[in-house]
Amino acid sequence: TGITPRMFQYNVMKRAKSAKKRIILPEGMDECILMATKKLIDADAVKITLLGDPKQVKAKIAELAIGLKIKSIDIIDSKKSSHFVDYATTLYELRKHKNVNLAMAKYLREDVSYFGTMMVYTGHADGMVSGAVHTTQHTIRPALQFIETRPDVSIVSSVFFICLPNRVTVFGDCAINPNPSAEQLAEIAISSAKSAEDFGVEAKVAMLSYSSGASGKGEDVERVREATEIVKKQAPHIKIEGPIQYDAAVDMRIGQSKLPDSEVAGQASVLIFPDLNTGNNTYKAV
Repeated sequence: TGITPRMFQYNVMKRAKSAKKRIILPEGMDECILMATKKLIDADAVKITLLGDPKQVKAKIAELAIGLKIKSIDIIDSKKSSHFVDYATTLYELRKHKNVNLAMAKYLREDVSYFGTMMVYTGHADGMVSGAVHTTQHTIRPALQFIETRPDVSIVSSVFFICLPNRVTVFGDCAINPNPSAEQLAEIAISSAKSAEDFGVEAKVAMLSYSSGASGKGEDVERVREATEIVKKQAPHIKIEGPIQYDAAVDMRIGQSKLPDSEVAGQASVLIFPDLNTGNNTYKAV
């Protein structure tokens, strides 16, 4: 049951085509980014802006011989943009309380991650996709510094959409928070469930641990158990089970054996990991 990877990708593409957003790709010289740009332009899914030296980007496109038409995309050199001064001034105003002066703001503006994020912040773009070349930290630092979170969210977290052979599973948080508290874990679960639903995946949340149900003892298990209760109180509409082991969360036979009355066990679509060490290594292994 649930949504297949093929249907998931079809739905995402269909929604993208109907919305036709402007997306910034700051790693304009990367081969994989340019190949992706070609596919997206051919599908007429989004409007693309690449960041980089136009001459170098065009030369790279010609070298790859992928048939990407230059006229179909925008290429911006962040150092020569007409918005450079405005962006630097905006950044200065946003960060001066952190001892950032105008000269520092201008220097940061040359960084493609800061420049691309500022395009989103000012409304000159709808979103930015990065990470093919840059680290997670380099990619998200600008957003953490001046875009920040929605008013109802106190902690930034991440999700991975894992397209397995016969289903799509959402993993959170595998990239940002090293050792979340029970309260933070609960908020990560709520945010992850919303992200899943936003992308058409019915959220059945498993709060992972090394123990399933009431059998386990220990500080780590209790933290997951407490987080689960917080979610039930704050978001009673969410289908959630925890603590629960990975196999009991995703395998129907094991899930029904360990937690026969659960509406999540064996069919979880959103897996919340108890810490970054577990989550990051698991998603890479999968």
